[in-house]
Amino acid sequence: MPLAKSNSSKPPVKCSHVGFLLQPNFTMLALSSAIEPMRMANQLSGQTLYRWTILSEDGRSVTASDGLKIEIDSCINNHVDFDTVLVCGGVDIKSTITRKTLSWLTHLSRCNIVLGGICTGSYLLAKAGLLDGYQCTIHWELLASWQEEFPFLKSSNQLFTYDRDRITCSGGTAPMDMMLHVIAKEYGKELTTAISDMFTHENIRDENDQQRIPLQHIVGATQSKLQDVVGLMEANIEEVLCLDELANYVDLSRRQLERLFQKYLDCSPHRYYLQLRLTRARQLLKQTSMSIIEIAIACGFVSTPHFSKCYRNSFNIPPRDERNVISANMQSAASNESSLGSVTINHH
Repeated sequence: MPLAKSNSSKPPVKCSHVGFLLQPNFTMLALSSAIEPMRMANQLSGQTLYRWTILSEDGRSVTASDGLKIEIDSCINNHVDFDTVLVCGGVDIKSTITRKTLSWLTHLSRCNIVLGGICTGSYLLAKAGLLDGYQCTIHWELLASWQEEFPFLKSSNQLFTYDRDRITCSGGTAPMDMMLHVIAKEYGKELTTAISDMFTHENIRDENDQQRIPLQHIVGATQSKLQDVVGLMEANIEEVLCLDELANYVDLSRRQLERLFQKYLDCSPHRYYLQLRLTRARQLLKQTSMSIIEIAIACGFVSTPHFSKCYRNSFNIPPRDERNVISANMQSAASNESSLGSVTINHH
């Protein structure tokens, strides 16, 4: 379903060349989620906006964590002109590191090539010292040990980060959101909206969205009372419980509960509860037609101004502006769909 009927009137565009360096036991879903938006961008635009090359250190095929073997286009020794190189990691990433690969990545950084990592691939960039001074992220399963090993990094649990010439991303389907973000920066949101429609990917997440880290992974299986309190918070978003009620529910004092949250979640119970409610509010804002005042009430806020202030402090945008952006994107998608008219749908 190209966005225009003819290629003849289109000015030529620069084709971005992306290299994917596969590490042994890389995650297939993360790789596919990164490649498919580029393929669809080419299909819908009717132009070759992106091309990609699959790499391994020695040029031999690489086996993914699901057992599928992927043929390789090139080894890292062959000179290829890349605009971006993404390291694709997966299971047991630390055992896949070699000095040769780290040296090659360092060489690329000197050539002003954009570098990134998806799933656990960011670990190689950190190991090579290529994330120093950059905002960065990695799959939540490796986040704790990553923060222990690289405490000086500006790491976060965001789905992805795009900081100057570094792109880092968690795993699963998050690379799709990351690539849609990249495509939007280069070619506009009309194209990314059309891509997400083709993939029935209704909610494009952005840099402000966080990875949902299983609580048991964060606090450990022994902290059942802390897990119970968080479960109680999640079940009471609209009718907010006070701290004393939460503490009494698990037979702890208010002070004991505050210490548990500070020790295992690095924040106060109030802050954690507030973030849960704001996250729910953001979902409602993006996925429903509820008014802002209805969303504020549904998420336990006593007034719309208070809700707006908390939302802006957390997501760097007022809820009304966020809703306007969503509405503009929907109108753009509707306009694009109607402008297609009788254009033939091309399925590649």
